[in-house]
Amino acid sequence: MSQFFSIHPETPQPRLIKQAVEILRDGGVIAYPTDSAYALGCCLENKQAIDRIRRIRQVDDNHRFTLVCRDLSELSNFAKVDNVAYRLIKNNTPGPLTFILSATREVPRRLMHPKRRTIGLRVLANPIAQALLAELGEAMISTSLILPGEEAPQSDPADIRDRLQHDLDLVIDGGFCGLDESSIVSLLDDVPEVLREGAGDVTPFSQ
Repeated sequence: MSQFFSIHPETPQPRLIKQAVEILRDGGVIAYPTDSAYALGCCLENKQAIDRIRRIRQVDDNHRFTLVCRDLSELSNFAKVDNVAYRLIKNNTPGPLTFILSATREVPRRLMHPKRRTIGLRVLANPIAQALLAELGEAMISTSLILPGEEAPQSDPADIRDRLQHDLDLVIDGGFCGLDESSIVSLLDDVPEVLREGAGDVTPFSQ
């Protein structure tokens, strides 16, 4: 049975954030709000938790997860970022944009694209997500909370608890945060490529 925390969407309660991070560090899988929609999250090195997320989403080993980071300095630990890409990311984060970049050796092999050695990275603007990452002190594995057979991410935390209470360790109620997945932008080549248009503004990358 999952726990259920109601956390203020603008001023998250430190006590509840600390408890949520303890659940993550103990190997837990959580549902939490982002700046696009609700997502599933777990610690970077916890293979069992990652496998649990795969089962919840019913995706195979080819599914690519996103690493959510606290800031640009942390992002550079996991991706090779040249000056042009850095400026683009800096000018458009934090927010609902996922960037596809070449991965560094800090990224576990199981999280990279098997052929291109790439990784999706994101810097979140949601205050609850920011507080979780600050308390955790490291990047977190994340994927949109889209249930099998559905196209849109989950948006109602009470419904998430009812449907996944035996699969999750924690559901964070941070209020409504959106219905769309993040936009995805590839910065692998000289010209940015918009791979998916979602919640984030992709205008700077499509000119």
